[in-house]
Amino acid sequence: MLVLTALDVQKALPMREAVEAMKGAYAALSDGRAQGRLAIPTHDALSLFMPAFVQDDAREALAVKVVSLFPGNPAKGLAYIQAAVLVLNPETGQLVALLEGSALTAIRTGAAGGAAVDILARPESTRLAVFGAGVQGRTQLEAACTVRTIQTAWIFDADPQRAAALVAQVAGTGSIPRDLRIASTPQEALAHADIVCTATTSLTPVFADADLSPGTHITAVGSYTPDMQEIPPETVARALVVVDSRSAALVESGDLIKPIEAGLFGADHVHAELGEIVLGRRPGRQSATEVTFFKSVGVAVQDAIAASLALENARRLGLGHEVEF
Repeated sequence: MLVLTALDVQKALPMREAVEAMKGAYAALSDGRAQGRLAIPTHDALSLFMPAFVQDDAREALAVKVVSLFPGNPAKGLAYIQAAVLVLNPETGQLVALLEGSALTAIRTGAAGGAAVDILARPESTRLAVFGAGVQGRTQLEAACTVRTIQTAWIFDADPQRAAALVAQVAGTGSIPRDLRIASTPQEALAHADIVCTATTSLTPVFADADLSPGTHITAVGSYTPDMQEIPPETVARALVVVDSRSAALVESGDLIKPIEAGLFGADHVHAELGEIVLGRRPGRQSATEVTFFKSVGVAVQDAIAASLALENARRLGLGHEVEF
């Protein structure tokens, strides 16, 4: 069995490859070629068990991810997200690898956002706004800059020091421009933004609909429970809404659930799964002025495909170490 640490996973899963892998993963999901949730009330936490078998044009993948979200962890000096991914041989069921899951989750979530940006954002987009300066905000920033030539990016976080730390760490690295700016208000972050990425755990919208420019693309990855809401309901109501999984998004994301419960629109307001657009079964953006909105709650198919790709690259690069099991 091959064991890959967080650093191994980061080396084995470059963002550009991960973005393309997520397109394939979503296509497999929407094409029916991809086949639990456990509350821990004493710690206000959540553990999820995410198995997936996937067949896409590049590979078969069989994997299970165990991911836990513990809000109290940062105060203990621990990461909010704790995760591990087991990769199995899809022909025999043999355990072939164990991957550190938090790094994989961050990269595959960023790559999912990158896939949505590549498919839905205007090709000429050059200005980016990122809400949330945590791990997910960082990978959304990297992914958006990987698929579009971003010249300026604004970072807004409720904690300005976190935003400053992110800017200091990543400005000018890889595809990320040197021109990263700390926004003092949501309005400043949104001014003239072509692309908006939200990666927060907010219970209320992080910006005002009136501040959004025509033609903006929004990727929202932070809301994963019915009570969380990053995006104004008015924005969702007027946007072309695309999701990773209809069935998952409509029961997990407050960005959709709350407006539906308020009567602003019905479940049929969801235009498409991203995989349906990849497959050519549904159209994407229809005009340069249309607001597009991609809502991701995360699905197991992403982990299986990302882990399979990471494992292929790790073996080629000689990463990780083998252990008897």
